[in-house]
Amino acid sequence: MTAGRTEIVIVGAGAAGLAAAIFAGRAHPHARVVLLESARRPGAKILVSGGGRCNVTNALVTDADFWGGGRPVIRRILRALPVAETVRFFNDLGIELHEEAGGKLFPDSNRARDVVDALLRGVRDAGVDLRSGVRVHGVTRDDGSFALETSAGPLHAAALVLATGGCSLPKTGSDGAGYAIARSLGHTIVPPTPALAPLLLAPGTPHSIHAGLSGVSVDSEIAVWVDGSLALRLEGSLLWTHFGLSGPLALNVSRHWARARLEERDVRLSLNLYPSLDFERVDARWLRLASERPGATLRSALALDMPDAVATAILAALGLPSDRTLAALTRDDRRRLVHAVTAWPLPVTETRGYNFAEVTAGGVSLAEIDPATMESRVCPGLYLVGEILDVDGRIGGFNFQWAWSTAALAGRAVSTHGEH
Repeated sequence: MTAGRTEIVIVGAGAAGLAAAIFAGRAHPHARVVLLESARRPGAKILVSGGGRCNVTNALVTDADFWGGGRPVIRRILRALPVAETVRFFNDLGIELHEEAGGKLFPDSNRARDVVDALLRGVRDAGVDLRSGVRVHGVTRDDGSFALETSAGPLHAAALVLATGGCSLPKTGSDGAGYAIARSLGHTIVPPTPALAPLLLAPGTPHSIHAGLSGVSVDSEIAVWVDGSLALRLEGSLLWTHFGLSGPLALNVSRHWARARLEERDVRLSLNLYPSLDFERVDARWLRLASERPGATLRSALALDMPDAVATAILAALGLPSDRTLAALTRDDRRRLVHAVTAWPLPVTETRGYNFAEVTAGGVSLAEIDPATMESRVCPGLYLVGEILDVDGRIGGFNFQWAWSTAALAGRAVSTHGEH
């Protein structure tokens, strides 16, 4: 790369960067747009997403599917490229999508590689200069433009788009370097933590039943308690593993546990194996069942509502014989059992960290971004998109939708003539 002035430079060729390059190239056909990527092959995180199939977006996306920055701002940004327009965007790139459980939209080919290839074709067709294997070491403001120090030499740009991602899955190139660049240009960084990460449970405690349930999944609810108060409840499918918990429910909960820990607050999780039902309603259910089927065993009664392996493990942990009949169950033991299945303590010790996290919580404060353009409020000419921002979505294609929507806004709005 030779030194010189470029109208638009986009740093990072992940989902948000590739899309921003396409939108910028299309909106500014006479501008010189350069896309820099530190890895040799762009789109590495896209390739491993959705089990290698790439959950492109979701059929229904609202601000309620995200955490971090203010929801009214998130709502406004999502409107820039709603789901229907996202589907058309990919259709135009040659990618047809189909809907699966939970509203997840996947490419018809079920190949993430096809999504990456389509985006790369879109970048090329938009006239964007993609330069792989080029790392940006630092950025400074230089007489109204940006001076970039890169592994291939200096570069100057009238406008800069940061699409560097967060810290999740560092083997794909996401190492958090973009935070340092944003901070050097005046931005506030909300301290990052892993999100959508499996949870580690302490072994050897009375409530550590996970090792014997590895591979078993169950629909359930987790309550997050912070400083003694209920912060939120989330429902979904939970997967027991040899190390603790995974599955959509655990992944969605992980960011709330991790952020509370980061803030040095007291946080605990409890599991309800009767989603949406509280203690009193489950207790009434068991009283009714005892009246209707007094000869049923505790194990068979529990197994009506959860996998037999889970029922057996809970009874063993409570010291209740699995073959005891409902007629022989004392009031105290019944209430102890109901409390256990509606508020089972989960002894979480940590998340599995960035190596296993699908996304990062935290990042550049959304309050410092103009939601109409994704332009920085503190550094004119700088635009920020995707995971680098303090917004993270639940599992199900929502983080990709955030990438596409922010990229569309920035790509269309990026100005190379000081019209900020």
